[in-house]
Amino acid sequence: MFRIPLGSQSPRYCDGVTRRSFVQVGLAGMGAISLGQVMQARQAAASQGAKKDTSLILIWLDGGPSHHDTYDPKPDAPSEYRGIWRHIPTNVAGMDIGELFPLQAKVADKFSIIRSMHHDNGDHFTGGHWMLTGRGDANGGATAGKYPFFGSIAAKVLGSRQPGMPALASVPYASSIGLRPGYFGANYLGAEYNPFETDGDPNAEKFQVANLGAIGGLTMERIGDRRTLNNDLDRIRRNADRKGLITAMSRFDQQAFDLVTSSQARAAFDIQGETPEMRESYGRNTWGQSVLLARRLVEAGSTIVTCHFGGWDSHWDHQSTMESYLPKVDRAVSTLLTDLEQRDLLGKVMVVVCGEFSRTPKMNDGGNGGAPMSKGTPGRDHWGNALSVLVAGGGLKGGQVIGATNRRGEVPSERPLRPGDLHHTIFHVLGIDPDVAFLNHAGRPVPAIDHGEVIRELV
Repeated sequence: MFRIPLGSQSPRYCDGVTRRSFVQVGLAGMGAISLGQVMQARQAAASQGAKKDTSLILIWLDGGPSHHDTYDPKPDAPSEYRGIWRHIPTNVAGMDIGELFPLQAKVADKFSIIRSMHHDNGDHFTGGHWMLTGRGDANGGATAGKYPFFGSIAAKVLGSRQPGMPALASVPYASSIGLRPGYFGANYLGAEYNPFETDGDPNAEKFQVANLGAIGGLTMERIGDRRTLNNDLDRIRRNADRKGLITAMSRFDQQAFDLVTSSQARAAFDIQGETPEMRESYGRNTWGQSVLLARRLVEAGSTIVTCHFGGWDSHWDHQSTMESYLPKVDRAVSTLLTDLEQRDLLGKVMVVVCGEFSRTPKMNDGGNGGAPMSKGTPGRDHWGNALSVLVAGGGLKGGQVIGATNRRGEVPSERPLRPGDLHHTIFHVLGIDPDVAFLNHAGRPVPAIDHGEVIRELV
């Protein structure tokens, strides 16, 4: 993808790094050269993928949510550890979750909770790199990604499940700790395996995916006219050549153009095609509608779709943050699982909910006792020694708790698991050989996953 930085700035994380927005440029906003390379690489790699028809929706809680207040409540811990909210039972005996998740409590038999995930690092960037690439080679002083996102590996090996759909998509954008695409990027696999980003707000009244919009004034009627289309393609090519962007247009670039003009893709991205009742059930907010759009995309043939839920860096004012965010997560996740099941898709679509790490078991005082930038009411700081991950669907077993943390939720006390174990499980569901290797920038083969194994309790 071609990108140019814009001058506008988005909010800072606690590390003080400014998050900038970006615009994608190129043919129809997608970059014809990169898309052509996508098609060529997919054809070369097609034989590597197992013949499965599964997909993944990753709900990424950027900034790191507290496991105490979500999926691993500690009712017997001292008050400063167990936090503000009670635990509630679910429809699975012995599986209690936080009280701000009442809707998920009703469908707990459809998901499992990993409570013993850890990578033992409290740096946003290191944690994000661990969870999304399986390696920890990044930090606040050197934020650049060094390995590909596991979804980019899936896009390279498998391609899309249906022609005309992007294999890897992000709603509304791919962002890790504010970096776009950050650790959702393909790195040495090549930019053609970066996520296709919808941008915009899927909850907006006139939401439209700009990257699938008309090209250079072409109407849909003219796109349907192949003779006119070919003439306009010649014009586009000549204009691009004059700008030095494109020197040739191979049959792979034609396939890329077909993706841009795919009626199947246009229909899948048209969230207005959903009933008002369905849209309301997911939540009429950006997060809920992002998840609904993700369901539409995997249903139409995308292999991996990520949803960005940002703003979890709650060093202070933790209560107001959680009371705003957790009900949105609760509604979106519970509705997604129910919706997939009703469409007979839950067995084919794996769902993962996680962030880069968790928050400290003990709450700070919101002032000098917390992080250097702390202010306001109490919060929780960074914690990578234990975090919770929700997994569901894709043929995995639901209604289970995998692993446990100690009484205060500080460290795993049973079945400690690492990011590679999660990635092995994802690859198992998607049908990817975990030993597949790719050449890095130095020309050395690097295995897709370098540690862990499939989480046996889930399969």
